Amino acid sequence: MTPTVPNTVEFLRRLYPGDDPDRAAWGVRIDGTDLRALVAEATRAGWSHEWDTSEEPPDGREEREERLMSQHAPLVMEDDAHARRHFLGDPDPERRAPGTGAMALLGCICGTDECWPMMATVTVTARTVTWSGFHQPYRPEWGILALGPYAFPRTAYEQALADPLRLPGRGFLSVSDHHGFDGCGSPEYGSGETP
Repeated sequence: MTPTVPNTVEFLRRLYPGDDPDRAAWGVRIDGTDLRALVAEATRAGWSHEWDTSEEPPDGREEREERLMSQHAPLVMEDDAHARRHFLGDPDPERRAPGTGAMALLGCICGTDECWPMMATVTVTARTVTWSGFHQPYRPEWGILALGPYAFPRTAYEQALADPLRLPGRGFLSVSDHHGFDGCGSPEYGSGETP
């Protein structure tokens, strides 16, 4: 059996808009690619099916791509210690799915992470941190997405988490910064209820 090459992870941090000096948006790159771009590709077929049967589908290829790329945002954390606990598998209850243990790795563009989360199982061992079972809780018909599993050496993972790429200023983190599609609370983007 050929040994698998471990994945690499990079955490990005930018102070969130507002007066709180420690609140920040935390983004992720896996093997150099923004997690939101990976999720966009993994959810493309599910969205395409919905849009093909929708009474008001997105207008053309450009708008579809915009919606795919802007469906999620980095998680908003109160401080760095909060982010470290979360990404090491100890999330707040509202960011964990009851019964399954899956947790949010991406949130909603509205700033309320549980509004439209991307969930996955985070398994932490002495040597690795693995992300698997990616799914969208508000689209159970999509099932487990063709995304991952991603296995990171724990030492490198913890180092990346302790020393995130700190982006200057206050603002949003997104693939190009913030796409700003305001679809929160609509049937297309979930129920607005905590999963």
